[in-house]
Amino acid sequence: MNAHPNCSTAEHHLSRRSFLNGVSTAGAALLGSVGSVHLFGEKNTLNEALKKSGKRVILLWQAGGASQLETWNPLPGTANSGPFAPISTDVPGTHISELMPEMAKRMKDVCAIRSMKTGDGGHGGGANLMMRGRKDEPNLNYPDIGAILARELARKDSKVPDYVALYTATEGRNGGNLTSSFLGARYTPMKLEKEMVPPNMSRQENISEQDHHARASLQALLNERFIDGRSTTTHSLPAAYARVHGLMSSQDLFDISHESARERERYGPTLFGEQVLMARRLVEAGVPFVRVARAWWDSHGQNFETHQELVPEFDRVLSALIDDLKERGLFDDVLIVAMGEFGRTPRINGSLGRDHFANAWSTMLAGCGINGGYVHGKTTEDCQDVAEDPSNAGDFVATILKAVGIDPHHEYHHGARPIPLVNPGHKAIDACLKA
Repeated sequence: MNAHPNCSTAEHHLSRRSFLNGVSTAGAALLGSVGSVHLFGEKNTLNEALKKSGKRVILLWQAGGASQLETWNPLPGTANSGPFAPISTDVPGTHISELMPEMAKRMKDVCAIRSMKTGDGGHGGGANLMMRGRKDEPNLNYPDIGAILARELARKDSKVPDYVALYTATEGRNGGNLTSSFLGARYTPMKLEKEMVPPNMSRQENISEQDHHARASLQALLNERFIDGRSTTTHSLPAAYARVHGLMSSQDLFDISHESARERERYGPTLFGEQVLMARRLVEAGVPFVRVARAWWDSHGQNFETHQELVPEFDRVLSALIDDLKERGLFDDVLIVAMGEFGRTPRINGSLGRDHFANAWSTMLAGCGINGGYVHGKTTEDCQDVAEDPSNAGDFVATILKAVGIDPHHEYHHGARPIPLVNPGHKAIDACLKA
């Protein structure tokens, strides 16, 4: 690498290969995900106190769209109710599907929203809408809710990932087009789509632990000399390199074999159960946002068989997560969200299935900031429409933000343009939040 034409300092005579030699293959790969953090700047964070609060979010993404009728909003005694009966819960007067007996014992910890009216019944469009609270513009892709939460809740010196997305099934992969957009590459999700351990996390076998740390120290020294007196955009380089080494040291977080047999049994032997257990490990270590996706709820045919398989697993895993967080003293600091891109039609089609339905469906919140034991909204008797308190995607995203202490009306600036976290007119559903 030739000397910089405007600077003759010795650092510019270093070869690119020798300067980067201290970064392992893993570090080089991960550096690409954090290297542009300076593009947006730390000065735009909401407040540092929030970053130190320890608030975190786990999103259970029901890819394909779960049926509200077989989960949170059963319709007894109607032509479209199906074979599953409603059961009583620990909240008097509140009933949910008999497929969720464990959650029936824990409804006092849950807020179910039965009045989602989002209007987009397409997998792609509906997923994007629910992950952002609004539709992208022709010349602007909005960051998803995970990237926003990662940005506002992650500490600058964190050694763990800011945003992890787990999904290994092929159907509906990347539902919601996960992106940090203009927030910068640091808040792009670490996607685990093929296996539960991130690739390229380990140092190369021919580099000893001592050499690994020695090279990191050399990098820190060279970086310090390099940025001295230069523009602020170069100041993110040391943080990026330090973050690479921090991420490499977090490899054990992704190994659930460190958990006791009791914990693994509680979540169950399924991949979804193991990934949610990992999500608990990640948030306990300080990861601000984890999304775990479970496919495939898109039950155009054989709806009842599909939900008879998926809902009991969901019931077991969700109840295990709630209990686990409580036992660890984390329940009041971790927000649990369960949703998909839409619900299912009340009408049962000719294939004994339910089709896409975005007109009156259900989501769930529990934990941090949530008014447990509350059901928000009401559908008509046939569940074809919302009868009381309609809620849209923007309202739902605003509720998530407010639950963890973020003002949903705060504005970012992309260039000279102010961009609020939710569009004007949308607001948090305050009845779902603790007073």
